[in-house]
Amino acid sequence: MKWLGRRGSGNIEDRRGFSGGGMAVGGVIAGLIIYLLVSFLGGGEGVNLGEQFTTAPQTSGPEGVVSTGNEADDKMAQFVSVVLADNEDVWNKLFSERGSDYREPVMVLYRDRTASACGSAQSAVGPFYCPADQKIYLDLSFFEDLKNRFGAAGDFASAYVIAHEVGHHVQQLMGTSEKVQRAMQSRSKTEANKLSVALELQADFYAGVWAHHNQQTKQVLEEGDIQEALGAANAIGDDRLQKMSTGEVVPDAFTHGTSEQRMHWFRKGYETGDLNQGNTFSEIR
Repeated sequence: MKWLGRRGSGNIEDRRGFSGGGMAVGGVIAGLIIYLLVSFLGGGEGVNLGEQFTTAPQTSGPEGVVSTGNEADDKMAQFVSVVLADNEDVWNKLFSERGSDYREPVMVLYRDRTASACGSAQSAVGPFYCPADQKIYLDLSFFEDLKNRFGAAGDFASAYVIAHEVGHHVQQLMGTSEKVQRAMQSRSKTEANKLSVALELQADFYAGVWAHHNQQTKQVLEEGDIQEALGAANAIGDDRLQKMSTGEVVPDAFTHGTSEQRMHWFRKGYETGDLNQGNTFSEIR
């Protein structure tokens, strides 16, 4: 993905380098860490441990990114800022075409853990969207885990992660998330999981829609980029994660969708660019 020298977002709140406070969280088995790590596609809430946190105010730089002295980490923060800006451009345009305003989310960058309106954000949980404050929380170390633990390398694999979380923000603005949450409360666990899967797959679809329109307007994709995104979608399917953590696949416990489903819906969004093609709830009875 061609990103160097392009506009970064002003909606970056960089808390890297600031202490999260409290005691370290331990005693989590490796399999659970793996599963929670990829819950970045859950768009749900962090784990509220009731700890006290010290957080930084939003930075005032042009991209909201501060220099930490870690060159690789700072470069990734700048990349995230550019990808978020690209999402802003696409979704502002698409919402305007629908006759509505797009409220841009804030991306919070942090290390280890920090506070959110949904509880404590922790690196082990992975990136997530908090609807209570309409912010996306991201520990940049996640991208190294995505590459090294799950074999999903490449800058566009990371861009897909970001676009998926922005997709949850789009669902929040459209009222989809609230409707699904209400419906889940009156369903059995199995049926509620089906709704969760549909919500996640729609966010994958929206990530594809973003990639479609971003490429049309900016021509920033390079050879292999879409395959990188599909590789990430494949790497974090429920079936693959369950197999890694427990050796078994339990479809009734799915919350995010299979690898095949995730790839299908991202690809469909990318190929069509049409928001009306993203009804992932149609097959739920």
